[in-house]
Amino acid sequence: MSETKTTDATAILEGRTSLGIEFGSTRIKACLVRSDDPNVVLAVGGHEWENRFEDRVWTYALDDVWSGVQAAYAELAADVERRHGARLEAIGAIGVSAMMHGYLAFDAEGELLVPFRTWRNTSTGPAAAELSERFGFNIPLRWSIAHLYQAVLDDEAHVGDIRSFTTLAGYVHRRLTGRDVLGVGDASGMFPIDSATGDYDARLIGVFDELVASRAPGVRIADLLPEVLPAGREAGRLTAEGAELLDPSGVLQPGSPLCPPEGDAGTGMVATNAVLPRTGNVSAGTSIFAMVVLERPLASAHHELDLVTTPAGDPVAMVHCNNGASELAAWAGVFGRFAEATGARLSSDAVFEGLFREALEGEADAGGLIAYNHLAGEPIAGLVEGRPMVLRTPDSRLTLANLMRAQIYGVYGTLALGMRVLADEGVELDRMYAHGGIFRTAGVAQRFLAGALEAPVAVGATASEGGAWGMAVLASYLSAPEGVDLGTYLEQHVFGDAAFETVRPDPADVAGFTAYLDRYRAGLAAEAAAVDAL
Repeated sequence: MSETKTTDATAILEGRTSLGIEFGSTRIKACLVRSDDPNVVLAVGGHEWENRFEDRVWTYALDDVWSGVQAAYAELAADVERRHGARLEAIGAIGVSAMMHGYLAFDAEGELLVPFRTWRNTSTGPAAAELSERFGFNIPLRWSIAHLYQAVLDDEAHVGDIRSFTTLAGYVHRRLTGRDVLGVGDASGMFPIDSATGDYDARLIGVFDELVASRAPGVRIADLLPEVLPAGREAGRLTAEGAELLDPSGVLQPGSPLCPPEGDAGTGMVATNAVLPRTGNVSAGTSIFAMVVLERPLASAHHELDLVTTPAGDPVAMVHCNNGASELAAWAGVFGRFAEATGARLSSDAVFEGLFREALEGEADAGGLIAYNHLAGEPIAGLVEGRPMVLRTPDSRLTLANLMRAQIYGVYGTLALGMRVLADEGVELDRMYAHGGIFRTAGVAQRFLAGALEAPVAVGATASEGGAWGMAVLASYLSAPEGVDLGTYLEQHVFGDAAFETVRPDPADVAGFTAYLDRYRAGLAAEAAAVDAL
């Protein structure tokens, strides 16, 4: 056995490890690292899952949360034994991350009152609009407070029974520790945060309570929201019940400290070292969003921009799009099946590699083609429901190269609309970091994103599976030396020797994407008409 393996096995047996768990839109991931060097990934595990569209609500069943995380943890524990010949009995620190926002409301006994309403739902328009006006602060459709207020406006029967509400990460953390806590980044997607206090905005809490006083007199928002904690603070310990929830085999022992639970946006920032001003990151998966750390407050509120925070509480402008790479993946599936029908069996990676390389041969503006990736509603684009479409004029050039370039551009289309608003505010970026499976084929999606954002884009080694690893890093941060802020910890202890491949925008790509985006913006009227017609 090599010295490295011996050292890693000892770290596992002595509990000098950190576990990150992330509930993504399509996959639950678990990542175990050494707490003294989070760059050393000791084991990984995962489980595929999908949201459901039931009674016109995007949701996940809570039973699927636990069966899924148990499957991911079991795979990780088996990976530990396979790689290191050790049993995973004790873990040094644990962190839970999940899709931000949404609505999980519970009664006094901790029972779920209505099915989990995820970030993907766009049914909160009246509530979000009224709250934004009253607060003088943009409240997106997917924020937890918008879901709660919409339930109040709709006189939903469960409102009177609510004793707490939270996000998916907060729910899982509470079941593991017994504590109703959220990291400040995830909390900032529930209710606005006052950057001066690092807690919920007290003035706006008063505004909300006045707003619901006559409709829901028993609702006091401060009593319902989870406690807010910044990164680096212990947020409870794994209980015996929590250990059994993760590992029904009984091997995992209770007692591990947990860091504050965070949203996937926060873990993406950590996984790409984008927590300092003038840095940002793009995370592309089922959804796509950009996080830009601000140097100064924005001049005005914009419906395209969420004001949230880093896991440390620093202000961030977020451009969140409900639709990411799912439609692109569906097209790749079509072409993969075509290859199989001709007798050429290709792996999924090989299909994406071939199609992405072909996209490089396309015209800079995609030859006049436009691809819309809207499977769900998209507030920035003004769509209450999704209608994925490919549009072209008779004089456009329909080739495989142009089609695939249009599809990749389409992943960035709505994101670019929001980023243009930030540019108009005078926000400047030194570098954008990117992560997500779309960037696994080197030099394609990254290059097109640089052209779309007109900024350098860097991709690191953790690009395809960064979220669970980012959460493991936040768990490791619990043991950082006292007084070391998150940005310094990442720079000195995590990313000091990290290699990032940076691509600067190609002027031809910038011009081509600008022309594409002009057509994209104009063609949204056809998308809206399709929603009305179908």
